[in-house]
Amino acid sequence: MITAAYARYLNRMDRPPAPVLNDYRAETAAGQVWVLGEPVIGVIVLISEEGRLMVENVAVNPSAQGAGYGRRLMEFAEQQAQSRGLSRMTLYTNEIMTENLAIYSRLGYRETARRIEDGYRRVYMDKRLPG
Repeated sequence: MITAAYARYLNRMDRPPAPVLNDYRAETAAGQVWVLGEPVIGVIVLISEEGRLMVENVAVNPSAQGAGYGRRLMEFAEQQAQSRGLSRMTLYTNEIMTENLAIYSRLGYRETARRIEDGYRRVYMDKRLPG
């Protein structure tokens, strides 16, 4: 499902997107992976870090994109952060994924940094949560 979700970026990048190459077994065993649907149409990976919750990955099956599932997953992430007493969300995406940058901006995230890591040009973003 993750591979399918990122397939549209393959022709824009000189290597597969990092989430496609990641083996999520450790994150799954640690309780950091949540899925949506049966069969799975969406996935989100959330990692608590130093007073914040990081969205490590969010992906929706292409057949379900545009139906609000990504927004539901991001709302779930914010609920998770608040239930853990965290007031800040963070994430990063590849600068080539301009659609994602626009979506995250609409959801209230702001850009905080750009860095090259592991050969990927990443844009870091964060969001302060109310309360």
